Order: sequence, then structure tokens, then C-alpha cells
Amino acid sequence: MTTLVTDSNKIAKLIHSRSNQSKKGDNGVILIVGGSRIYHGAPLLASLAAMRSGSDLVYVAVPKSISTALRSYSPNLIVLPLPDDRLTVGSVNKLKSMLPKNIHAAAIGMGLSVAKVNALTNLIKELEGMNSKLLLDASALVPDVLPLINQKQVILTPHAGEFERIFNHEAGNSEEKRINNVKKFTSEYKVTVLLKGWIDVISDGNKVFLNKIHNSAMTVGGTGDVLAGLTVGLLARAINPLDAALAGAYINGAAGNRAYKRLGLHIMPTDIIDEIPEVMKKFDKVKRQ
Repeated sequence: MTTLVTDSNKIAKLIHSRSNQSKKGDNGVILIVGGSRIYHGAPLLASLAAMRSGSDLVYVAVPKSISTALRSYSPNLIVLPLPDDRLTVGSVNKLKSMLPKNIHAAAIGMGLSVAKVNALTNLIKELEGMNSKLLLDASALVPDVLPLINQKQVILTPHAGEFERIFNHEAGNSEEKRINNVKKFTSEYKVTVLLKGWIDVISDGNKVFLNKIHNSAMTVGGTGDVLAGLTVGLLARAINPLDAALAGAYINGAAGNRAYKRLGLHIMPTDIIDEIPEVMKKFDKVKRQ
């Protein structure tokens, strides 16, 4: 396998055109499942980034205890309150009753507290049954999900610690080791992995890419949530998992670089979200029908 590096010309080819006759829902219906009594910001950041990706509708399912905070922050989101502070089978059953018929892509895990792993696996099975593409992050990155996602349209977005937790193997502390380990496990499980770090390693088991577009200010908490939301928004737009991961990593980094240029080492994740449209505008295309 040849290792390639992402650039703007590559990304421009991955972003699909939008029809001038499209209607609400045609350009992405997203579900974000995350949050806990402590972590209300993670699903909020992911949801706002998904909106900025160009998605039409973003549903965000969070514990009822933090749902008012999300509703108060933004009227752009459709907030689905779950009865328990942790993800339980009861919360998943409640969520099933609130979901729209079509979810193009869902992201699970940002700030999420999982009571029992069968609640998480039940949710994944439900969404796969709806033909929803999936992105799993943070608390959703556990070994129990691997049998469910083998050869499915799924993106995993681990940092090094989460990579070791889900695959029971360290990510590696050098570029070469990280590349080889991502190759190994994407080939075995037939999923797309976006391994976050000083250099992002992205692979679907067939091709391997590196993303070097970001900066040291992006160590601030929440940038991974922004990346997850942005990437799942792209995934919903009929883009395959590898291309969505490539575009998400590049655009997130480029938006972070714009924020860094403006604010130096003092950026917040919301500053990155604010820059996403400026990065994506050069990739926007409208197809006349």
C-alpha cells in the first residue's frame, strides 16, 4: 500500500455537488448520540459542526438533564431528551420511538456515558437496520462493537488511547508504527479508521492517507468532537467512509489553522466551527438540473 498525503485538490474532488432543486433532507439527516450529566459540550460541538458541514437536519440525543442547555444554546438543533444520564437499554428504546424514518448518518460516543455495553450494541444494530452510516467516537470505541461493524459503512475516530482500547493493541509512537497498525486493523475489520494525532492516519484497509493540516493549538478539548460532527455530516452526503474521513480531517485542520492565524494559541473549539464555512466555500458546487 502506498501512503498518500491529503491536499486541497484531493479534497475538492471528494465533495459532491448539491442540486439546485434539492429539498430539506436531501443533503443530510444526521443523528448525534452523546453527552452525560458532566459532558454536555461534546455532543453540542459535534452537532454544530455537523450543521456547518452543510447538513439539512441534525438531531441530537442527550440525557434529559442536559437537554435544556443544548436547546438554549442553539435553535438550529433538534434535541431528543433521553430519560437516563447514562446510555441504558431504556434510553435506547425511547430514542427508537423518537427517530425520523431516515437517518443518513449517525455519530455515537461524544461525551457519552454507557451504563451497559448491550445498550450501545442495541443502538448500533438499530441504526444499521435503518441503513444509516455510522461514526463511532470516544465511549463507543470498545471491542464489543467490532463484530457488528465488520465490513459495514463505519468510521472509527480514535486517539491513541482509544485505538488501544478497541483493538487491544497500541497505536505506536512513530509515524511508521501508526501507519502499520492502522493498516493492520482496517484490513482485518474492513472499517475506516481516522487515527487522530500529530499526524492523522486514515485508512480503509486498501489505501492509507496522512493528514498533516492542523496546528499545536488544536490540543484544546473539543476539537475531536468538532471533527466527529464535521465528518459525519460529510458521510451523510452520499460520500463513502474513506472520503468522508479524509475530507473531515482536512477541513477540520484547515479551519483550525484559520482560527490559529486569528487567535494564536488561544482558540476554542467553537472558533474552529466558525471557520468551517470559510474553508468549505471553495469546495461548494451546485448542480443545475
